[in-house]
Amino acid sequence: MRTILLVDDERRMLDLVELFLLPQGYRCIKVSSGKKALEVMRKEHVDLVLLDVMMPEMDGWEVCEAIREFSNVPIIMLTARSDKADLVKGFNTGADDYISKPFDERELVVRVHALLRRYSEHEENNISFNDFILDKESYSFHYQDLSVQLTLKEFYILKALISRPTKTYTREELLQVAWEYETDTDIRTVDSHIRNLRDKLSKAGFPTNEFLKTAWGIGYKWS
Repeated sequence: MRTILLVDDERRMLDLVELFLLPQGYRCIKVSSGKKALEVMRKEHVDLVLLDVMMPEMDGWEVCEAIREFSNVPIIMLTARSDKADLVKGFNTGADDYISKPFDERELVVRVHALLRRYSEHEENNISFNDFILDKESYSFHYQDLSVQLTLKEFYILKALISRPTKTYTREELLQVAWEYETDTDIRTVDSHIRNLRDKLSKAGFPTNEFLKTAWGIGYKWS
């Protein structure tokens, strides 16, 4: 079941949107402030966020920007304002779509379905962790607006590391991942590829030292 986070300071609107989405098989989490929304995002898996723009203390644009610091979750902004400058501002802070209030139930459901479908199709061809995206079709690695082309071995190493970012991989495990059919390969070859990968990412501007960590005496991890 997909989980949708509803963020609006009006209880009536939260209940109305939930009423539209529950029959479609979605689980809804309702919160009335941006601060609470960020708390939920850090604790629970959320598939999509419906985020009201005009909220006290922390408005929707600020919440969207804060979410984008640690998540690529699809975000639809809800607003009673239809100014094009607001729409542009929403997209610039990381929103994926925009719906003006009052909205039709069918429009909301269609937008939610469409965005989740596009996101699922994107995910099939990509592996992501925070702002890092590994493209499985082009064998490239992306961070925000930065991009590098990977060799096949580099791709397999990164794929293992960011698919399980809390795991420390031994050199033997990475050797098996990237050199599946080359069992006689020297284990220290892994170190050479990690060194080359760090150099490539650093030259491209990636914050490599913050994420690609050495676990001394064991291997490597992405954290």
